[in-house]
Amino acid sequence: MALIPATILTGFLGSGKTTLLKRVLTEAHGQKIAVIENEFGDENIDNEILVQDSTEQIIQLNNGCVCCSIREDLRTTLADLAEKKRKGELDFDRVVIETTGLADPGPVAQTFFMDDEIAESYLLDSILTLVDAKHGDQQLDDRQEARRQVGFADQIFISKTDLVDAATVDALIHRIKHMNPRAPQTRVNFGEVALAEVFDLRGFNLNAKLDIDPEFLNAADDHDHHDHNHHDHAHGEACDHPHHHVHDDDVKSFVFRADKAFNPAKLEDFLGAIVQVYGPKMLRYKGVLNMKGSDRKVIFQGVHQLMGSDLGPKWAPGEKKSSKMVFIGLDLPRDIFLQGLEGCLV
Repeated sequence: MALIPATILTGFLGSGKTTLLKRVLTEAHGQKIAVIENEFGDENIDNEILVQDSTEQIIQLNNGCVCCSIREDLRTTLADLAEKKRKGELDFDRVVIETTGLADPGPVAQTFFMDDEIAESYLLDSILTLVDAKHGDQQLDDRQEARRQVGFADQIFISKTDLVDAATVDALIHRIKHMNPRAPQTRVNFGEVALAEVFDLRGFNLNAKLDIDPEFLNAADDHDHHDHNHHDHAHGEACDHPHHHVHDDDVKSFVFRADKAFNPAKLEDFLGAIVQVYGPKMLRYKGVLNMKGSDRKVIFQGVHQLMGSDLGPKWAPGEKKSSKMVFIGLDLPRDIFLQGLEGCLV
């Protein structure tokens, strides 16, 4: 049986997750979606579009979508759903997990890699994070969970942009880009969003694309290699936007680039060591690497302590061989990472 794609939807309270979810559920896209909710709030989706007081945990909607709420843990719920699908008791094409506003998406994502039974049934497609333009800045200031949700995201939706002025939205987008340069940001109104930006994003695929805004790379690049002390600078404060407040967020990203090839054994040892020490603080990381002795790109990526790598396509004739890596995490010691990686080059 083909793997069932799964999407994790996260975002702070009031950011519009339910609105987005309703929109996705009720749209005529012909896809049958199973939604797993682990949040019971006033805004519970059931009250509005589902049956009241159903004792049944799984409710089938008229367009073929299915909703269930988690009473046990996520793993059990996912395993039950997959089994019902195999037996033909439930028919659905994909799963969306809506986390509570305070959740850290990391452990949810790890379930898909660490548990064999789940990994054999599901393919984690992406983590989507909603940020509310009106309260986002304050939530990012006050709550580490909100910052972590941004750091984990493969795609970020900025909601409620109609409630604030353009400069506020721009400043928020700018701030988020420095926390997570990997994730495209899209403004959404009332949950209206193209399904192409929600599903099949392949955020966890080991592919040879490292999607980082080239301007971000250039800003980071001016300083990364020559002077390790210009900490804030490389943080993109090289921007000439006087109205941006400088937020010293604990979720930060940095980029490593090198033209020399990596020594595979040294790199493996170094990455193994930093993942052991800093894994809990490493939210997402990804790289396209030039390895000595290999005519193919090596793609690696990870979530927390889980790291995977794969051989990518061959370097094209005449293509400049270089390595690019991005790390997103909580107070990661940038200098230790950059100097350590530098030390793994041939």
